[in-house]
Amino acid sequence: MYGQVIPGAILWLPFAASFLVFALRGRGRNLAAWLMTCTALACLALTLSLFPAVADGGVLRHAFEWAPSLGLDFIVRVDGLAWLFMLLVSGIGMLVGVYARYYMSPDDPLSRFFTLLLAFMGAMLGIVMSGNVIQLVFFWELTSLFSFLLIGYWNNGASARDGARMALIVTSGGGLCLLAGALLLGHIVGSYDLDAILAAGDLVRGHALYTPALLLVLMGALTKSAQFPFHFWLPQAMSAPTPVSSYLHSATMVKAGVFLLVRLWPVFGGTDQWFWIVGGAGMVTLVLGAYAAMFQQDLKAVLAYSTISHLGLITMLVGMGSALGVVAAIFHIVNHATFKASLFMAAGAVDHEAGTRDLRELGGLRRFMPITAMLAVVSGAAMAGVPLLNGFLSKEMFFAETLAAQRGMLADVVPVLMAIAASAFGVTYSLRFVRGVFFGPVSTRLPRQPHEPPRWMRVPIGLLALACLLVGILPAQVIGPSLQAAARAVLGAQTPAYSLVIWHGWTAPLQMSIVAFISGCLLYVALLGYFRRCERTPLIGWISGKRLFERALAVFAADLPAWLARFFPHNRLQPQLLLIVLVALAAATLAATTAPFDTVPADWSGIDPAFALLWVLGAACAIGAATQAKFHRLAALILAGGAGLVSCVSFVWLSAPDLAATQLLVEVVTTILILLGLRWLPKRIQGMSPDAPLTRARRWRDLLVASAVGAGVASLAYAVMMHPVADSISHFFLERAYTEGGGRNVVNVILVDFRGFDTLGEITVLAIVALTVFVLLRRFRPAAESIDALRLQRRNSVHDPAGSDSLIDQSTADYLMIPGLIVQLMFPVILLFGMHLFLRGHDLPGGGFAAGITVSVALILLYMARGARWVETHLRVLPVRWIGTGLLLAAGTGLGSLLAGHPFLTSHFQYADLPLLGRIPLASAVLFDLGVFCLVVGATTLMLVALAHQSLRRPRGGTIVTAEGTIEPEGGN
Repeated sequence: MYGQVIPGAILWLPFAASFLVFALRGRGRNLAAWLMTCTALACLALTLSLFPAVADGGVLRHAFEWAPSLGLDFIVRVDGLAWLFMLLVSGIGMLVGVYARYYMSPDDPLSRFFTLLLAFMGAMLGIVMSGNVIQLVFFWELTSLFSFLLIGYWNNGASARDGARMALIVTSGGGLCLLAGALLLGHIVGSYDLDAILAAGDLVRGHALYTPALLLVLMGALTKSAQFPFHFWLPQAMSAPTPVSSYLHSATMVKAGVFLLVRLWPVFGGTDQWFWIVGGAGMVTLVLGAYAAMFQQDLKAVLAYSTISHLGLITMLVGMGSALGVVAAIFHIVNHATFKASLFMAAGAVDHEAGTRDLRELGGLRRFMPITAMLAVVSGAAMAGVPLLNGFLSKEMFFAETLAAQRGMLADVVPVLMAIAASAFGVTYSLRFVRGVFFGPVSTRLPRQPHEPPRWMRVPIGLLALACLLVGILPAQVIGPSLQAAARAVLGAQTPAYSLVIWHGWTAPLQMSIVAFISGCLLYVALLGYFRRCERTPLIGWISGKRLFERALAVFAADLPAWLARFFPHNRLQPQLLLIVLVALAAATLAATTAPFDTVPADWSGIDPAFALLWVLGAACAIGAATQAKFHRLAALILAGGAGLVSCVSFVWLSAPDLAATQLLVEVVTTILILLGLRWLPKRIQGMSPDAPLTRARRWRDLLVASAVGAGVASLAYAVMMHPVADSISHFFLERAYTEGGGRNVVNVILVDFRGFDTLGEITVLAIVALTVFVLLRRFRPAAESIDALRLQRRNSVHDPAGSDSLIDQSTADYLMIPGLIVQLMFPVILLFGMHLFLRGHDLPGGGFAAGITVSVALILLYMARGARWVETHLRVLPVRWIGTGLLLAAGTGLGSLLAGHPFLTSHFQYADLPLLGRIPLASAVLFDLGVFCLVVGATTLMLVALAHQSLRRPRGGTIVTAEGTIEPEGGN
């Protein structure tokens, strides 16, 4: 029980605190900051309490059945590696919370800042604690989303917006590749369970899909950890507030990629592909990042490129394929997180107190900030790999691994030379950071008089610098047990023997360290004058990943759409629809001609003549609608409705009353939708007569395409209906609908129980579509001539005495009073009918969807008859709240089954004896159906009212309907 409750609490505590901070926004900056700090401290304490359970290779694991038939169980899993990362995420998160409280300006919206930071912490914990690879990808993409919001926190700056957008596109794109790789892994192993995948390393490496799976997973890992050629996004993300940089880009987000490499090393490691791709990308990134870091003028840019370099070092260690390389990689992950977080905070303190991060304007700050200078020297020395500090130990292990490689002359020599060169560059940029800011003459170009930052800004820097010292002096005692637990979690029985001591003797790695250190110092002296005047990185400064990214973005976002628009005009929907239909037709034809299937001979003997006559009538209506569209659109709409009614009668004929009722209601809503949109359609295509030869040719083309598609769909429907009943899955649902779903309406039970997960996804999409339609229509404006006409009408008109928003004359207002009163009287009757459909839906035709459409029709008719202002005054409708309530009810029903120990959305059914009503059946799926009902009401009403308001739109200065159903003055947006 202990191993189940504590990890779950650690995972969900940051999300709960994030919600709490958001709910308490406006209550003061201190409350939000201390909620963040206390939450991280609680996670840290709980994490420390788990160490005895994972120290000797133990694994804490608890699984919640989510969708077990798909292998999508929610698994919380903690081993030594996950525990070490949890320690970093929560420990540094706590220090960042303290630091941010004093760094951020009182004018900044701190509630939003800490809400996002806590949510990001939860997402990062979700990555390291996931025991299911699909679950891992979900949290992976959450970190991309929250980092986008945090990097763009100061969204009034163009650089912040551009950096956030770049980070989101690159990392989320890699996340999609990771999802594909996870699906391939699950296909190879037969399970998405991380334990099953880690135990199937030989199977994966020997499979034909190993290389594609490897490439896809590496795309996710390398983009997240800013490895070449995806390294360009990290320096652009430095527009984020310094606490964000200190947290995301040293200890958490960028570490997710290398965490994944280490985690999946038992699955993918040890092959030539792994060595050349992972090791090669790491080596290039190591040298490139270190070289570029030397010539940056911004303090955070120096740290950003140095972060890229150190991540390359870790990646290169993992890519070498040796067990000791994995140990060194884990060790350096911890070391880098501590000294880099400390340096980011020190850079933020300098910017906070001196007013600039430009190295050309800084110097001599140790006279004004002696404590900050001392702490920065310690952390900078650790980054440079100076002895008695943590960075020296892991870098010495790195040198040892490059010397131990045995893959041929070139493959053995080049890594050694690159390691020395990168280490020398690291010494150079560390010297430039420390000496250029804190030593030398006092700069006369400082924007303001510097002084020490507040004490609680220095405390986190000091604790991290102290960690660098303690690990460097007492490595076996301070980091030894944690490192051993993490290494054993990855390597198991392959865990090698290693020694964490300060002095290993006069060894080759020590000699490499000395050579790198001296070379770095000499290089700094040689380039000291050039540093002050350089504008870009020599040799490679003309190559800009940012410019290449922006050019690619311009091609795909502007040039390519413009090229496509020449062939498929964006102001005409028909060519685009034609392309979609032709592609679908081609795909269906290819499938029908290549896939083996049994043709069913047509049997017309059992067709009732009355049914055939009915379909002749429906076909006549469809053809009439097509021919009347160019003459009278209203007549075409009526005929199209007639074809829809024939479909409804057909469902009744074929004993599907539930589908018939739903079809009829959808026909009503669709007819209203088209009616509201008819006035915005052009009379005809400009410059083209309906009887022109080109128009006639296009109509014949459309007729042929429509006939082919219709024939194909009819053939498919006929083949499905003629399929042998014995092979149908319908028996499964017919036999279990009542015994397991508690309902006799099989269609509704399938929707809310057996396939409830699909329905949840569908209503979520419906909610997104409704909000998107509303946002698009809300920004629409009538043409200028329409505004002038309405202004002229205003002078000779009065408002509807019933309260309508439309401008009409008095005689028309009197005439419209009658249908308005009729609709008003029918409104409660329609509502009652909707409730009737909902309550009977589990056993008889009806259900939440049909009931929701019915209530939506009642509301939209009331809007059309009485006007938006009258409805707002007498019947407050809040569509967005209906949508939110529906989603919460549907998702809450699934979460309730999880809390009861069953898979997500498992339905519970039993009989209940109620007073007066007697013994009645009750099913938890009814709550889910209620959520569907609420969401359909909200989404349909939001879309239809938004469209209706376009037809009743008053000129600028009038009113519009807001997302909450309220009336507000129309502004200039």
